[in-house]
Amino acid sequence: MLQYYFLLGIRSLRRNPALTALMVLTLAVGVAASVSTLTILHMMSGDPIPQKSNRLFMPILDNGPLKGYTPGERPNDHQMSYRDVSNLLAGTGGERRTALYGVEMAIEPARKDLPAIAEEGVATTRDFFSMFDTPFLYGQGWTEKDDSKGTDVVVLGRELSEKLYGKSNPVGQYLSMIGHQFHIIGVLDTWQPRPRFYRNVGRSASFGIQDDFFIPLASAIRHEITHAGGMSCSGDMEPGWQGRLNSECTWLHFWYELKSEGQRQELQTYLDNYTADQRKLGRYVRQEKNRLFNVMEWLEESKVVGNDNKLSVWLAFGFLLLCLVNTVGLLLAKFSVRAAEVGVRRALGASRKEIFNQFLIESSVIGLAGGVTGLLLAFIALTLISLQSTQLTALTHMDWQMLLVTFVLSVAAAILAGLFPTWRACQVTPAIQLKSQ
Repeated sequence: MLQYYFLLGIRSLRRNPALTALMVLTLAVGVAASVSTLTILHMMSGDPIPQKSNRLFMPILDNGPLKGYTPGERPNDHQMSYRDVSNLLAGTGGERRTALYGVEMAIEPARKDLPAIAEEGVATTRDFFSMFDTPFLYGQGWTEKDDSKGTDVVVLGRELSEKLYGKSNPVGQYLSMIGHQFHIIGVLDTWQPRPRFYRNVGRSASFGIQDDFFIPLASAIRHEITHAGGMSCSGDMEPGWQGRLNSECTWLHFWYELKSEGQRQELQTYLDNYTADQRKLGRYVRQEKNRLFNVMEWLEESKVVGNDNKLSVWLAFGFLLLCLVNTVGLLLAKFSVRAAEVGVRRALGASRKEIFNQFLIESSVIGLAGGVTGLLLAFIALTLISLQSTQLTALTHMDWQMLLVTFVLSVAAAILAGLFPTWRACQVTPAIQLKSQ
């Protein structure tokens, strides 16, 4: 019987094609808006490195001044001074540790047809690549010796590599950066779309952006390459680059990797002991507790997905609700013209339950058609969004979870919209319809 009603529902789509098209399109637009928004939010708020996100930690140490400080106030600076970074890198906390900061460097391509360009990258240490599971297309990262000596080596991102060298392997060549020759030792493949979470400052790093190159931190320090982002200073700073290194100015990020999540408290104790030792030297005067964030906690703390993004989800669902109201009106119009059919069926012995089931299944068929159409519209919308940024191309690859949400949402919406019109159709009095016909 269910199959019979389903086939009847498919056949009913052809009875009034204009009205059917309006209902399907109304549902499709609402579903497409909701699913597109959900897909983007899902991509932005998802775990960027699920295999180890609970073992990667960013420490926040508050070395700000007492001036203007209110006890209990949480610091809004998530970066560290060079002095603290040097101490922690030389320490024993965690299985691996890395420091980094964003840089912008002028690049002079060897190809004569390309002009000089300025690109953003990261100055970091060798452990960065293993800690964040960076995928290499060619070559590899640099050595511990390169870290200590500040060797002029560079790992390129795939996009910059193809811009400068096409599809060929550039490992072994030299690239002129800020007037110095950097030896290319590796090329990273395109990462899975993720926020540039490892060096977010608030929401300054956009979703999906990938860095163009990576150089040793010691090399960046030796060449006095300035920070591409913000720098916070709690006091006077001596002039020149050395003054920056000796000051309490915060401009670097720091990450730890632990063997297991269970070592979190051990790392917390290590950091507490470190700041206690620094207080004996006249630093860390605020007495604030040190904080640790794993990757997902860090994404929440740095507000990678802001309240405006979450608000857009509610707006999309509000739009879907508006589409449902319109669909209710269209279904009422569609079912009301079939009162004579209902009267005949009731007179021939069909119960109200059977009429209700038939019309509800027809509503589900409309919802299924709206879901398929909505999925296509959502795919088109995400494709158009991805065309605005080459970093968002994977938005067009909706996972099975999003596909399931699409069909469940569309069918549920159609059933919900069809409840009242279906109930109205069941109230038809057979005698009146037979008399009028």
